[in-house]
Amino acid sequence: MKNAPLGFRVHSGWAVAVALCGPLDSPLVIDRRRLELVKTFTYTFRQPYHTGEKMPKKDAAQFIAGVRSEASRLAITSLRSMRADLSDQDYKLCRCALLLASGRVLPGLEQILSSHALIHTADGELFRDALRAACTRCHLPLETVREKNLFEIASKTLRISTVALKRRITAFGKSFGPPWTQDEKFTALAAWLTLAS
Repeated sequence: MKNAPLGFRVHSGWAVAVALCGPLDSPLVIDRRRLELVKTFTYTFRQPYHTGEKMPKKDAAQFIAGVRSEASRLAITSLRSMRADLSDQDYKLCRCALLLASGRVLPGLEQILSSHALIHTADGELFRDALRAACTRCHLPLETVREKNLFEIASKTLRISTVALKRRITAFGKSFGPPWTQDEKFTALAAWLTLAS
């Protein structure tokens, strides 16, 4: 079996996952999919802290905990499914890379719910935490990289200019087919970076 790293880029309620296989100098995209991290894809569930802001504190805490639990369960199911599908093609999911936003440490719930900026951060972190938990549960090592530093780190690690990297990850999409948006490009680059570790 060939090793295949997997990258994730998170949105509210869902994530993009892209798997690659080597060699390091010319990796190939072997899988790409959207992982649903909420069962009911509505504003209420995919923006749990925004929803919690309008509730009494106790109810908000309970609601957010429920969304967190569901997101973790769905992430584990999606990761196991992806691992099984890759295994059927003789690939072994070996490690994962998660793109981070600011990486800011969040305060307690009351402080989060009193700050709109923190509410946005907390919504994203809840779904990143679900993927972290899924990787732990599936015994997959997880690396993280701040999205704003992705190209700089990848350029140094892979010894390829940023311009060349952008061309290469765009070309990945041509061979794999649409959709190949910024989500898939950044996620593929995170996986490629992990392939180098």
